[in-house]
Amino acid sequence: MNWLEVFLENFTLIATLYAANYVLAGLCAIREVMNSRTAQASIAWLLSLGLLPFPTTFVYLVIGWKHFDSYAEIQTHSGRDQREKRAAELELIDNEAQRNWPVLHRVAEVPFLRGNKTELLIDGDAAFASMLDGIARARSYILVQFYIVRDDDLGNRFADALIERARAGVKVYFLYDDAGSFWLSRSYKRRLREAGVALVSFNHRHRFLRIYGPTRINYRNHRKILVADGLEAWVGGLNVGDEYLGLDPKIGPWRDTHVHVRGPAAQACGLVFREDWAWSTGEELPAAVPEDLGEVGDQSVLVMPTGPADPLEDCAIAFAEVIARARKRLWIVSPYFVPARDIQTALYAASMRGVDVKILLPEKPDHMLVWLASMAHADIMAAHNIEVFRYREGFLHQKVILCDDELAGVGTVNFDYRSFNINFEITLWFTGREMVDNVKDMLERDFAKSLLTTQDELQERNFFFRLACQTAKLFSPVL
Repeated sequence: MNWLEVFLENFTLIATLYAANYVLAGLCAIREVMNSRTAQASIAWLLSLGLLPFPTTFVYLVIGWKHFDSYAEIQTHSGRDQREKRAAELELIDNEAQRNWPVLHRVAEVPFLRGNKTELLIDGDAAFASMLDGIARARSYILVQFYIVRDDDLGNRFADALIERARAGVKVYFLYDDAGSFWLSRSYKRRLREAGVALVSFNHRHRFLRIYGPTRINYRNHRKILVADGLEAWVGGLNVGDEYLGLDPKIGPWRDTHVHVRGPAAQACGLVFREDWAWSTGEELPAAVPEDLGEVGDQSVLVMPTGPADPLEDCAIAFAEVIARARKRLWIVSPYFVPARDIQTALYAASMRGVDVKILLPEKPDHMLVWLASMAHADIMAAHNIEVFRYREGFLHQKVILCDDELAGVGTVNFDYRSFNINFEITLWFTGREMVDNVKDMLERDFAKSLLTTQDELQERNFFFRLACQTAKLFSPVL
C-alpha cells in the first residue's frame, strides 16, 4: 500500500506532469505534421506520440525535432550566394564541369573550381603523415574539424602538432562533434586550450535539452576537414584515433581514403568550416583570400557541404543524380549501406540499363546493428544482380563513388539515411581525368581483395542470421 499512499499524497503533482506530457506530445505531433517530409516516418511518430506519449515525447525531442533555422541564417550571412561571383572574378570557375554537372553545382552552392593539385591518400599512415606535415607548414591559421577525436597516441601527436603551431603564433581553430567525441578527456581539451588553441564542440551554444531549440544530439557533424592557411585542405573518411591507423587489435587493419587538395578548393573547404564555427560559437571568422591563391594544378574540384539545415535533402539529391547519370560504370564504396527506397530504385535502374554497378562493403563489422542492416540491404541488391563485394583485409571505412570515367567523389558521406538526411557531411567531387583514373585504380585493387556475394551464398544464409539482418533493417531510418 505504500506506493498507493505516495500516489494519493502527490496526486496533483503527478496529474500535472501527466497532463503536461500530453500537451508536449500534442505540440510534437503538430510540429511533425507541419514539417513532415515522408508520410511513413510521420505516421510512425504520430502513432507513437498518441499511444505512448511517455517516453516518446522525449525520444522525439532527441531524434525527431529538427530545428536549424539559425544555421540556415548563418549560411546566408556567410555569403554563399556571392561565392560564384567571386570565383568568376578570380577566373577560377570550370565552366565545362558546371555545364556537365549542374545539379551538383546547385546543391553545393559553390562552383567547380579549376586549378587545383590533388593527391589521393590511401589509409591512415599516408593521410596523417600528410596532415601533420601540412600543420607544420602553416604560418597564418589552421582550421581543424573531426567527428571523432581520441585521447590516444595519434590524438596526442595531433594535439602536439597543433600546440606547437599555436605557440608559434599561428591561429588554430579546432571543432569536434559532441556525440562522436563524447569520451574525449577533459585533460586533452584543457591542454589544447591552455596552449592557445580555440577548441569548441559543435553544439557549444546549443546545450542538451535547452529551452529554445531542443537537443541536436541526433544531428551530428560528421565532417572531417583540415585547412592550412587557406592554401591546402584535407577531407576524407579518417578521424583522429589509433584505430584509424589499424592499431586497434579488435578491429585490425583499417582501410580508408582521404584527399589532399592544394589550390582554390581549399578556400571552399575553409568556408564550410567557418559556417560550422559560426553556428557553434557565434563568432564569424574572417575569410581572407591568400595573396598567392591561384592555379597550382590542373584538377577541377567541387566542394559540396550537405546537412539537415538544407531546404531539401540535398545530399540524397546529389547522389541520386550521379546514379541516374551513370552509363558505363558506377562503383560505390561505403562502410554502411542502408539506402532509402529512392536510392535503391535508382541503383536498380542503373543496373537494368547495363551499367556496371559494384558495391563494396566491409566483411568485418565495427557496429553490429548497422552492419546487420547493411547486410540485409546488400543481399537484396545481390539478389537483383547487382555485384556486392565484401572487403576482407581489415575494416573498410572509405566513402568513395566513381561514375563512368567522368566523376569521382571522396568525402564523409556513408550510403545510409543518416548521412543523406541527418548528419552534416562534406564531399569533394573531381572531374579531372587524373583523379578519376587514380580512384579507379585504387578501387580495382580494393575489389581484388574482396569477396563477391553469389546467389548460392544467398540461398545458404542461416535463417537466424537472415532474421537478425531483417530485424536490424527495421531501424534503418535512425542508423
